Amino acid sequence: MSENVGLIIYPVPSLVATLLNRERTKGSPLTEEEVIQIRDTCPAIAMPPDVARQVDESRGYRDIDPENCWEEWQRARKELTES
Repeated sequence: MSENVGLIIYPVPSLVATLLNRERTKGSPLTEEEVIQIRDTCPAIAMPPDVARQVDESRGYRDIDPENCWEEWQRARKELTES
């Protein structure tokens, strides 16, 4: 039963990409409640942390932390919408 020890829940596609897509579709900023609801219902898989780091490296960016998604989304959103 110890085979699940050390696994993390990893959103696929990335949570930041999903939130950005949903916000663009909505046409206005997502609310905190919407961000939490999206986080709670987005597709995800369990993987070891080292595999998650490899996925981040292959993507070229680190996804936002689901546990702090609202705060991290606010920072990421600012960076993504200023470009």
